[in-house]
Amino acid sequence: MKIADVLNSLDLGSSVAEFDQMIDRHFVMTSAFQDLIYNKGDIVAGDKGAGKTTLYKYLQQKYTSIPQLKNVEVVAGFNPSGNPVFRKLIQPTPYSEGQYQSFWKAYILSLVGNWLLRICDGAFGQNTRKLDALLFRSGLRSKDTSVETIFSRLNKTFRRLISPTSASIQLGLHESGLPSVTPKLDFGSSEDTETWEDDIWDYDEGLALLNSALNENDITVWVLLDRLDEAFTGYSEIERPALRALLRVYLDLLAFDRIGLKLFVRKDLFRKIVQGGFVNLTHISARKIEIIWDPEDLFALLCRRIKASEEFLRRLPSTSPTDKELFDTLFPEKLNRNRSTWKWMLTQIKDGNQFVAPRNLVDFVNLAIEEQARYESRNPREYNIETPMIEVESLKRALIRLSKKRVEDTLLAEATDDIAVLIKGFIGQQSEQNDEMISNIFHVPLSQAKDFAEILVNIGFFERTNEGYKIPILYRSGLEIKD
Repeated sequence: MKIADVLNSLDLGSSVAEFDQMIDRHFVMTSAFQDLIYNKGDIVAGDKGAGKTTLYKYLQQKYTSIPQLKNVEVVAGFNPSGNPVFRKLIQPTPYSEGQYQSFWKAYILSLVGNWLLRICDGAFGQNTRKLDALLFRSGLRSKDTSVETIFSRLNKTFRRLISPTSASIQLGLHESGLPSVTPKLDFGSSEDTETWEDDIWDYDEGLALLNSALNENDITVWVLLDRLDEAFTGYSEIERPALRALLRVYLDLLAFDRIGLKLFVRKDLFRKIVQGGFVNLTHISARKIEIIWDPEDLFALLCRRIKASEEFLRRLPSTSPTDKELFDTLFPEKLNRNRSTWKWMLTQIKDGNQFVAPRNLVDFVNLAIEEQARYESRNPREYNIETPMIEVESLKRALIRLSKKRVEDTLLAEATDDIAVLIKGFIGQQSEQNDEMISNIFHVPLSQAKDFAEILVNIGFFERTNEGYKIPILYRSGLEIKD
């Protein structure tokens, strides 16, 4: 049996959660996941590629079979593919932070409210009937409860409400004989002229009614919001106030026992949102869950993906190999006398903050498999249980490819224009830098060079050293860095 045939049968799946068709078999129960299902936190923070979307996707698909969530219903608050629906908030004139708060509250009220009315299917209790009437009067009632429809409809309505062409009031009498005052807003055409009762747009009261309706039906809902880092890319003037408003809405929702908001956010974006101060940040930090992967978790993740490849396992002599046996089947135990291959792999794919993203590991091994399979097509070898399938040279070639890939799809793709200029400034430079060298590269004063360095440390492009900074191996080949 040729090694090429065995390697071609090995499928580790996609490193990107949206494209992973075997996420249930690849999923590793990390401490972050345990904290989430035991409701120890609501804000899941992690670096790029740490597995935020994987965690969301597994939770959304499997929550009905998780004992800790037997009394919880999970509602997705975003579209998992295509352009994030939140990008519809991008407009020439941004809303104020207060207006964004109103928008997020209206969205949650509409999304969960319409979802609840759909599953109740007309069997309404008193509070559920009131909720139905409220959504209908306010124009938020929708038979289609998809995220795209709810968000788009609300966004269109909200824009009209923010900019009416005229306003007036109508006076009348209630049946009780008391006077009534009803605002009338004109939005520019006869079909856009609407009359609103004066309590309709009090979203806090609407959310309180929603909570009562959920309680009436003995339902607790978790609303999951992911892809927040993609929603406003390139529009920092919208991103910060919109997401700060979302955090404030999160704090307001803590008052309701039946509505839970679970946010999945990148760590650097979270820092940007709260930068400059944030009232009650301690309350948010107390409910923040950080995704942390230690070497044991990563080893388990890799071996779990290998075990999910049934065709590959059938070709191995052992019917139930241990994780270590699987690893040793693929890789040499050591690169040299003193350094294990596993430890070497981790040092090659970590960023400047010493973080190893699961995405980097999966992509690295997939690329190594490709490189070895290409070599085997030219120089076929028979499979021998005593000889690891993937050789050191294939690992080194895979690292070069991974470096170029991460520079393009993570470093530069996620960076703002000014940060991208900083990163590109190091093309062809030395791997070890200090403030004076940075000052010379960009022709700026030393104080500004220190500021540049701090930015690059925060995004994981620089690793601090005693002498200054070091560009991690992960990014060196992609930027032609000199060792």
